[in-house]
Amino acid sequence: MLPNLYQLAEAVRQAALEEIVPRLFGAQVAVKQDGSLVTEADLAMNQRLSTWLQQEWPEIQFLSEEMESAEQEKLLSTADLLWCLDPLDGTSNFAAGFPLFATSLALIKQGQVVLAVTYDPIRDELFTAELGKGAWLNGQALHCHAIDFPMKKTVALVDFKRLPDKLRETLANHPPYGSQRNLGTCALEWAWMAANRGHLYLHGGMKIWDLAAGSLILSEAGGAACTLQGEPVFKASMQTRSAVISPDKQLFQTWFAYLQDHQ
Repeated sequence: MLPNLYQLAEAVRQAALEEIVPRLFGAQVAVKQDGSLVTEADLAMNQRLSTWLQQEWPEIQFLSEEMESAEQEKLLSTADLLWCLDPLDGTSNFAAGFPLFATSLALIKQGQVVLAVTYDPIRDELFTAELGKGAWLNGQALHCHAIDFPMKKTVALVDFKRLPDKLRETLANHPPYGSQRNLGTCALEWAWMAANRGHLYLHGGMKIWDLAAGSLILSEAGGAACTLQGEPVFKASMQTRSAVISPDKQLFQTWFAYLQDHQ
């Protein structure tokens, strides 16, 4: 039997409100070996959730963004049941006082995401999903819907810095959409697509903790996603994955075809 999704989600919510929000302004910031930022809020959230999860479900292994890569690799290759946590997705935003960030937690069972929680503590928005049962925002069912205007009028969420050079230049100089945004937090971008906030999405390279929860939330809401190579986005590995997304499956096909033509 899987852990109770409601219990899980409420624990993530309470932890974020107590460990992240009070540290929003003035948190100490450090630079990790890979050049990314980490704050005391990342570490406090990571410690709190790792301790709680291992107390509640000691049989389930635990992986976090804050672990060493060798340990992450080992867990992904050996664990049948595995938590995957990003304690604070959008650390750069958080460190800059920019109020777009989230905690993201997924349960991976035999290589497939089966439970997902993404929580935005600033807006008190709790996105959840369970494989085969649906996706929800604060308990209300999420359903992706069709968009009634052409791609040239859409709003696209695009992370330019991780895209192939040719594609980045094409999108910057000859965009096929109406306007472009970038939230700076993959977890929220997945969740917002599932909630029909924006029409198109493109990211050139995410880690597993960036996409595990979001990929299930979007899928259960009825949205469409794949990599730039046309593969499923989620893969239980440390391989960096691109993501092409739309809540509208017909628009998704148009968007993906455009990207194939311009890579």
